[in-house]
Amino acid sequence: MKYVEYLQGEHAAHMAMFNALAPLFPTISDVGIAMQNTIQNGGKILIMGNGGSAADSQHIAAEIVGRYKKERKGMPAIALTTDTSILTSVGNDYGYDYIFARQIEALCRPEDLVIGITTSGNSANVVRAIEAAKAIGSTTVGMTGGTGGKLKDLCDFSLVMPSNVTARIQEAHIFVGHSLCEILESD
Repeated sequence: MKYVEYLQGEHAAHMAMFNALAPLFPTISDVGIAMQNTIQNGGKILIMGNGGSAADSQHIAAEIVGRYKKERKGMPAIALTTDTSILTSVGNDYGYDYIFARQIEALCRPEDLVIGITTSGNSANVVRAIEAAKAIGSTTVGMTGGTGGKLKDLCDFSLVMPSNVTARIQEAHIFVGHSLCEILESD
């Protein structure tokens, strides 16, 4: 019983933020359709982020490559957060701000869709990677929170979660990620 009041407050904050997501539904739908088009046109989905957002990147990529709910053929998605040799060599040789941009330069093509996940919208390595993806001509998506940071105006699609609290933003990010997977699998 010690933490019941705390948990009630966290639950109320979570529900308030989720209730405020409705204005994002049209953009979430548009991103899902862009993801469908990407796959149908022979492209792939590249996803990145730091910390919890790195875990979300891997989670979403796994749902796309494996399956979300529907038994289907695997679809191409790569989390740019998983190859420790690339991350550490690029970080060592070029700096941490370039760990995703170098991978975008090497792997991304105009027909691809790139998702950058950052709660602040200001993670330098995600911003640089989105800039690199835009230079290539691929579709870019920013999943952020708060004010949306630098990614808000940089990306083709900006999904800014209506919260300034990292935990709430991350909870919304995985909801959005799952929603995108649902749309991607739909007919």
